[in-house]
Amino acid sequence: MWCFLLAFVSLLLLSSTQGGTAEQCGTQAGGALCPGGQCCSKYGWCGTAPDYCSTGCQSQCGSGGGGGGGDIGSLVSRNTFNQILKHRNDGGCPAKGFYTYDAFIAAAKSFPNFAKTGDAATQKREIAAFLAQTSHETTGGWASAPDGPYSWGYCYLKEQNPGSYCAWDPNYPCAAGKQYYGRGPIQLSWNYNYGQCGKAIGADLLNNPDLVATDPVISFKTALWFWMTPQSPKPSCHDVITGRWNPSGADKSAGRVPGYGVTTNIINGGLECGKGWNAKVEDRIGFYKRYCDLLGVGYGNNLDCYNQKPFGSDLNVVGVTTVVTLIHVMPSYKNNCNSEK
Repeated sequence: MWCFLLAFVSLLLLSSTQGGTAEQCGTQAGGALCPGGQCCSKYGWCGTAPDYCSTGCQSQCGSGGGGGGGDIGSLVSRNTFNQILKHRNDGGCPAKGFYTYDAFIAAAKSFPNFAKTGDAATQKREIAAFLAQTSHETTGGWASAPDGPYSWGYCYLKEQNPGSYCAWDPNYPCAAGKQYYGRGPIQLSWNYNYGQCGKAIGADLLNNPDLVATDPVISFKTALWFWMTPQSPKPSCHDVITGRWNPSGADKSAGRVPGYGVTTNIINGGLECGKGWNAKVEDRIGFYKRYCDLLGVGYGNNLDCYNQKPFGSDLNVVGVTTVVTLIHVMPSYKNNCNSEK
């Protein structure tokens, strides 16, 4: 009898603990990652069992079949990194000396699945795609630039002519006197994105947004957080470029098919996709092709998003509130540096 009562009480305690504790990771917890490289289940809980790491796993799903990966430094050497971002330390680049190879490697180690999913070619292709998209956001290149326009990624650190980017949000209110303009490789913008990202990577970016422009490891982490984190109805860029994303029927009807082009749609689809040829999309593709060439991997298919509808645009009227919320959580990023300098 006593054994039965003890077992019953233990079960009640376990149930109340799980039921009363907020989810730990993923979209349910602002994009937070699990400690120790654990998988984040589709329900927002951390663990290493197959139920956590298989179907629906949101992040760090390596124990569910991620693939071969060694250290990221074995995929992209210091010399190759310097060739990829050849002119980032040019005297005319405001970010000169900031974006270092060591900072990139250190930040990447905080995201165990980055460049660790699939075979070596897939892993290198992800590095190329990540550096290409962020190079477009920070480019200092022009058509006749030395070594071509796609050798000038990571030239800029902060948005030019910035605003405050403060919007009302009860969860991530703006700190007094702080501005949330574009900073870092992905040009992280808006207080709610600084708040969510900071929570996920363990840095108080809401009260200290300048950390993204003064700490190079944190700066790279903000871009990797964006890259690795899905924001429904958008998949993560990571899942797209590594082939883990399976488009729904609605995605296929909207022209959203696997390939580099969907990562552009995720980042800035509202302004760049579904409108035919676009110079910014071409710029993103130009960086990507050059970086794939330097890493010795193929480009894959579907590099542009010219015929893709932006994510969320194909939802019906009932979903309008959802779309507004999602855009508020993770808006499309504008190429702030390139368009305003």
